[in-house]
Amino acid sequence: MVDWEIRPASMSDVESVAELRSVVLRADLERLGRYDAQRVRQRLRDAFDPAHTWVIEVGGAFAGCVALRPTRDARWLEHFYLAPHLQGRGVGSDILRGLLERCDHAGVPVRLNVLQGSPARRLYERHGFTVDSEDPVDVFMVRKPA
Repeated sequence: MVDWEIRPASMSDVESVAELRSVVLRADLERLGRYDAQRVRQRLRDAFDPAHTWVIEVGGAFAGCVALRPTRDARWLEHFYLAPHLQGRGVGSDILRGLLERCDHAGVPVRLNVLQGSPARRLYERHGFTVDSEDPVDVFMVRKPA
């Protein structure tokens, strides 16, 4: 098990998050024929909102991020990226479990989208997400409050 901490994000984190997004999504975006090194980073910069984002740190170093954006009737889980060397070691599950407990307590569903064919889909399914809809690029999932 890896010891991790989570802290509120700030605008100074945007470039680290944009770079990690490029690394984490590259294989899936290339498989889908949609990888563009500039675009993948700029889309993150354009959507980054530190008010609803947390940075994941391991050993005091940047290791990932996650956002939980409120909408009128749900929370959107977004920008959930974890450094590749930490994936599969329980960190993502621990963080996701904590965020979902908050949403369960508030009685709100959680929505997300994941790229078609991404192994991350299995993580979300293990935590109760089901497919709501899909298109050629994205699978849209929802989890009702427990």
